[in-house]
Order: sequence, then C-alpha cells, then structure tokens
Amino acid sequence: MTQYETVPTDAGDARIAWHEAPAARAVLALGHGAGGGIEARDLRALAAALPARGVTTALVEQPWRVAGKKVAPAPKTLDTGWRGLWPALARPGLPVVAGGRSAGARVACRTGRELGAHAVLALSFPLHPPGRPERSRAGELLGSGLPTLVVQGGNDPFGRPAEFPDGPYRLVEIPYGDHGFALPKRAPLGQEEALEILVAGVADWIGSLG
Repeated sequence: MTQYETVPTDAGDARIAWHEAPAARAVLALGHGAGGGIEARDLRALAAALPARGVTTALVEQPWRVAGKKVAPAPKTLDTGWRGLWPALARPGLPVVAGGRSAGARVACRTGRELGAHAVLALSFPLHPPGRPERSRAGELLGSGLPTLVVQGGNDPFGRPAEFPDGPYRLVEIPYGDHGFALPKRAPLGQEEALEILVAGVADWIGSLG
C-alpha cells in the first residue's frame, strides 16, 4: 500500500509516495523530471517491483509539482527542495540511494555526496540539450563522487549511450528507448520487456552495492 507524506522544505511543501518493502535493506529515493511527475513509466515500474526485492522506493514530488505549477524552477531551487526532503528519506535508518529521472537525476548527482547518499541512480541523464552536444553536463555525472548507475535509452536525444564519456559509473542501455524509455512500434522488443531490463538492471546494481 502506498503511503503519502507531505514534507515542508525551503522551496515549499514536497510530497513522498512511500512504497515500503516488508524487510527493507535500502531506500531508493527517486525524483521526477522537469516535464512530468512521479507517474513516469520508469518510476512506476521501479516502485512496483523493488519492494519485493527488499528496497523501499520513495517517489518524490518536488514542491513546484505539489503546488500545481507547469514549469520547473531553476536547478538551485530543485536542489533546495531535495535537501529539505532528505531527513524524511533517511529517517528509516537505511542506506539511501539518491536517484531520479532527467532533471531529477541531475539533482541526485549534484547533492548526493553532501547529503550522505549511499549511491546515485541516474535515469535518462540529460547529458546535453537535444541537438546541442557541445553543452555537456557530463561534469555533474562524473562529479557525483559516489557509486553511480546510469540507465539510458538507446535513442535518447538528450544523450545516447555511445555519447557518454568514460568514467567511474555503470551504464545500462534500454535498446531503442527514448528519453521516457518509450519504444517505437517497429522495435524488436516490447515496452514491458524494456521495463524488465530497467528493473533488473537497477535491482542487480543495488544488490551489488556494499
């Protein structure tokens, strides 16, 4: 059963949707992107599957979404909201993996180490704006200072797997996936298969963390 918790932060009230594991060994905190909320297919898939594998999954709604706004604020404000949520995420006393999709992945990379995260999960990391590879955000990813997993769609216009620089992180590719891990109809694997690859990759990686 999903439990919702409202958390006041310096950026406004945020909300956590807790999907608790019966015998949890870790918490995976997942923030959403700038163009959507916690209803994203990858976030829903992880929240549905990971509690049975011992990982409590916390889907985090940033204050701007809770307030009903349509446009995400500046990165600094996103970081402020995430920092304000952290005590609630750490309250169970378990290792917390900081994660998110797109803009949420950037937040996790920027703040994970200072907040004491165990590791970072970057779903659809926006390596660069579409068509602007010269505006690389690789520094955020490479500077996390923590064990990091990137899960990236093979056709993500914000950065295909082959565009990512070498670095101290693991990368799982979702073949044919776009920025939301949606697959074209012509793809030789189905949408559910793609999400199974995502869930298995994340679960195996969390299980490998010391």
